[in-house]
Amino acid sequence: MTNEISAANAPVLFRELPTAGGSRLGIACLNAEKSLNSLTLEMIDLLWQQMNAWARDPGIALVMLEGAGDRAFCAGADLTRLHAACLAHHASAERDDIRANTYALDFFSREYRLDYLLHTFPKPLLCWGQGVVMGGGMGLMAGCSHRVVTDQLRLAMPEINIGLFPDVGGSWFLARAPGHTGIFLALTACQLGAGDAIFAGLADVCIPHARKAEVLQAILAQTWPEDSLSSRQQLSSLLSDHAASSEAPGPLREHLDLINAACSAPDPQTLIAATRALKDTSEWFARGVATLEAGSPSTALLSIALQRRLKRCSLVEVFRAELVAALTCAARPDLAEGIRALLIDKDRKPRWSPASTGAVDGAWVEGYFRSPWTAEAHPLRDLGQAVAGT
Repeated sequence: MTNEISAANAPVLFRELPTAGGSRLGIACLNAEKSLNSLTLEMIDLLWQQMNAWARDPGIALVMLEGAGDRAFCAGADLTRLHAACLAHHASAERDDIRANTYALDFFSREYRLDYLLHTFPKPLLCWGQGVVMGGGMGLMAGCSHRVVTDQLRLAMPEINIGLFPDVGGSWFLARAPGHTGIFLALTACQLGAGDAIFAGLADVCIPHARKAEVLQAILAQTWPEDSLSSRQQLSSLLSDHAASSEAPGPLREHLDLINAACSAPDPQTLIAATRALKDTSEWFARGVATLEAGSPSTALLSIALQRRLKRCSLVEVFRAELVAALTCAARPDLAEGIRALLIDKDRKPRWSPASTGAVDGAWVEGYFRSPWTAEAHPLRDLGQAVAGT
């Protein structure tokens, strides 16, 4: 018998299914199919509440995240309200205080708390990464212990298009991708299929979407151990049994040497110029370079700086630094302008300020790292002090 926890029209649907051993599988479904399950603040809060409850429920053996429909797990964040909040902040007397954009502060801090909760979840946590997985959707998937992607995967971190950087922990998980591919993906927003997502360490296993019901039934037919390590190993084995045959190498892996050569330059301006020079190598590179050339110059340089400076930082430290950087983006012109051009007016002609990477000086980049809080007052000061379920 299915235990339905939420109404059918809720933005996130929660249900519990019994397993053979008497424990239960919790399923959270992002329920915004028309927007490709884009995250809203309400969805974040609902997930936070239920995931904490499941973490502490001894009857829940494991949890699964999925998206409604077949087109996407999650295409990112719903940015309409953020755009309005940025404009209001820019017009206010407190425009120079990044803390004064209260909606942006609420959204980013609560989203990052949720992402960190998933990274530290005490039970097996399976994400079914079908179709589009981008931006905030990657933030959710990255924290799961078992990241399934399908044969229809389109994975990317496309924040450069809107004057933001790959946040939601992107400065952590992209920095751990092979070689210099993390910086390349931040600059170009190149889309990855299943093979490249696994190669980059952004997914664990590819299972055809047509086998989803079969996988679910196999999970429910199992008796799940009480200890987390054994149950995680059992889930890994189960998913491996349903995996597709080895994925063919994708363009990220095929062109790894070219990417490493281009993105290894110590000077960011030289690195960006070398990346642009790849455009004639293949159609995949051409699309990525076109994105880089059309994207925000400020956040191109910011993305490089974040990955390099935070590479040896803990995940907690990364989320704290990303919150300061994200709120600074919201206070400066490019985030509101990027959202306007892409989603509001849809003219795809953003007027970036500064207009080129050459016009972005070191002081401008340093401003993204200048926190208005002491360590004791930071909104994420308590992140990492307690693990869910303990």
